[in-house]
Amino acid sequence: MKPHTPFTLRQFAKAQRESSMPEPNGKLLRALDDFGRERLSKHFFMRDFLYSEVSAAHGIPNVPCNAKLAIKAGTGLCENLLEPLRSIFGHVVIRSAFRSAVVNGYCNKHKMGCASNKANFAKHIWDHRDVKRRIGATACIFIPGFIDSDLYNEKEDWRRLAWFIHDKLPYSRMVFFSKNAAFNLTWHDRAPERYISKKFRPAPLVLTKPGMDNHEGDHSEHYPGFPSYP
Repeated sequence: MKPHTPFTLRQFAKAQRESSMPEPNGKLLRALDDFGRERLSKHFFMRDFLYSEVSAAHGIPNVPCNAKLAIKAGTGLCENLLEPLRSIFGHVVIRSAFRSAVVNGYCNKHKMGCASNKANFAKHIWDHRDVKRRIGATACIFIPGFIDSDLYNEKEDWRRLAWFIHDKLPYSRMVFFSKNAAFNLTWHDRAPERYISKKFRPAPLVLTKPGMDNHEGDHSEHYPGFPSYP
């Protein structure tokens, strides 16, 4: 934990205590409670995907405008990608996932690392279809069972996990980050992109995409020792 973190959080908590809080909105609270209890798959509920630092820090409720579409997209993500990963590696940590268009728009406007709303439709913004009319959802995750194993620790090679998922699961896009092999994992209901990239140097930043020589075929030589999966 960075030295300034406890002080900053304590300051914020003090300011919250001293501010006038809004009146309770029981109707919204009950609706959000029902929404959070929606079961997306065997091990995942909608509440697992609703936390946002931007939302928490700036008082912007992370509320969908189309709850049914968000649930449908989240169900596709969980059943097709997160549940298989959990069955193979164990616990899957959700770092961030669903963002309302309002939260994402605020984040983008203030240059907090979010893409535009249009670019995030059917990705982090689960409750909007994208320009191709696809339903989709993204979650930023990491997998402790992978990063704590010799499969990763030997060389800290995130590409092993990327190629394994590429060969085994119906993902649409993966974007890897520099720490703990964390990555954005996207599912789409049709026309998956099957595109893998990373957000850190050195180049190349794209591992594979349709049309590249390495895209098709079997890549098991890149992930020796991984668990078997149909």
